Amino acid sequence: MISKNNKRNVEFLFEIEAFRNIERVWKRFYNPDVANNAEHTFNVAWIALTLAKMEDITNHEKILKIALLHDLPESRCGDVDYLSRQYVVRKEDEAIKDMFEGTVHQNEILSLWKEFEDKKTPEAWIVKDADNLDVELELRDQECRGHGITKALRPNRDKKLYYKLFTKSAKILWKEIQKTNPHDWHSKSPKNRFNSGDWQHKKKA
Repeated sequence: MISKNNKRNVEFLFEIEAFRNIERVWKRFYNPDVANNAEHTFNVAWIALTLAKMEDITNHEKILKIALLHDLPESRCGDVDYLSRQYVVRKEDEAIKDMFEGTVHQNEILSLWKEFEDKKTPEAWIVKDADNLDVELELRDQECRGHGITKALRPNRDKKLYYKLFTKSAKILWKEIQKTNPHDWHSKSPKNRFNSGDWQHKKKA
């Protein structure tokens, strides 16, 4: 579909390009090197695809679109941490409407946004679970770097957020994340030079 308002489409793409400049504000309490909003969104998309495969949900295109938009209102509203949320009102519905107004995506995205907010479909459940699992991955990474953020947040997350997960697969990955070393994917790889290459220890004859 060719839009008559290509300037509006390009303005939207510039706003998406700037999304990487939106910081996730939970870092202000613990100051770790956490992902920005664009990085978080990329991670959520891949986690959601993984959960979809595990749950045998086949509408991957829809899942990816919901994952890509799930935090987009923060482009205009900003992120709000768990303390600030008690004091401010964010107009996310208005923000997403204004972001997409006049673009080729307008009608579809607004419908998908409502679906995500209502949390009544398997696709919406998967993306929300992916959103929470991405934080778990970051916390595990920070823990292995020796940062105290994980110890501070773990009790509340295990008591409250774990039981809000929608899918069985998300609960499985949640527990597996806590047991897995973030460096195993490369340090224990058969292709690592220490394991199969020229740095492998060879017994003397």
